[in-house]
Amino acid sequence: MADLLRCQRIGCNATFTEDNNPEDSCTYHESPLFHDGMKEWSCCKKRSHDFSLFLEIPGCKTGKHTTEKPVIAKVTAAPKPAIKTSIPAANVSAKDACPRCRQGFFCSDHGKDLKPSHQVQPTPAKGNSDLQESVKAPVKKIVDINQPQTCKNKGCGQTFKEIDNHETACNHHPGPAVFHDRLRGWKCCDIHVKEFDEFIAIPPCTKGWHNADAAS
Repeated sequence: MADLLRCQRIGCNATFTEDNNPEDSCTYHESPLFHDGMKEWSCCKKRSHDFSLFLEIPGCKTGKHTTEKPVIAKVTAAPKPAIKTSIPAANVSAKDACPRCRQGFFCSDHGKDLKPSHQVQPTPAKGNSDLQESVKAPVKKIVDINQPQTCKNKGCGQTFKEIDNHETACNHHPGPAVFHDRLRGWKCCDIHVKEFDEFIAIPPCTKGWHNADAAS
């Protein structure tokens, strides 16, 4: 039996063999761009502030699988002109002055300053039919067990059919992704690297079921 190889293209991460590697079997992205907290794929210009959602954006290019790691160009931002401000420096909080916080990344030094993104809504009292009718039950998704789907688990991205799905079919990272002090890594396997291509190449650490509707 031919050895299974893992594709190194960004956004693919599927396994293949040299004897079974047709054209268009690989769906991938070229390279990412990072600027002011925004993450963008240079190939299709799709972007997101949330890194987990950014990694789940489907690849826009197709080709053969490869074991060669992609060369990621390092983009140097042009210097910004100085902007005068009337706000005294003494009034700028430590969180506003922190470069990680300004770029939209989580910072352990100022995480306690974050405001909750939502408030818990009170449970409607019994007998209030207007409020009870406004709460709709989620619609259950019905999927053909032979329908090809794309696994959304981080680090997987393989195409699968529910009829072939089982408890060890998927190799993935349960996460979350961690970015701190110029290091990138996964909390689940406690591996941290400096370069983005090295982060993408960290092998999945957990086996489980494929999931086409994984939480972000």
